[in-house]
Amino acid sequence: QVQLVESGGGLVQPGGSLSLSCAASGSIFNIYFMGWYRQAPGKQRELVAAILNSGTTSYRDSVKGRFTISRDTAKNTLALQMSALKPEDTAVYYCTMKQYTASNIKEYWGQGTQVTVSS
Repeated sequence: QVQLVESGGGLVQPGGSLSLSCAASGSIFNIYFMGWYRQAPGKQRELVAAILNSGTTSYRDSVKGRFTISRDTAKNTLALQMSALKPEDTAVYYCTMKQYTASNIKEYWGQGTQVTVSS
């Protein structure tokens, strides 16, 4: 089992910056995918940014150039640096990791952290 705990959410004005962090603990091995999703009220959860174990990153178009995903394998943490925030970035942000085992793939989720962009 892997436990994920997000932190760093809050209220920020449009144009501001915020950093999210996700701390992983437990049986952290064979993690091949790490990512941040978000879910706004009344909308489906969407992938914001992802990083593979190769280090390859990807972003949804609406956050490219504004968000940066990174990881610290030594500390077992995942981060999302967000800048030039817009009201439409308001959502609950979730950290997720995928792990492959001998028999299947397991997916883990954090509890989420609220990000509100408002003046």
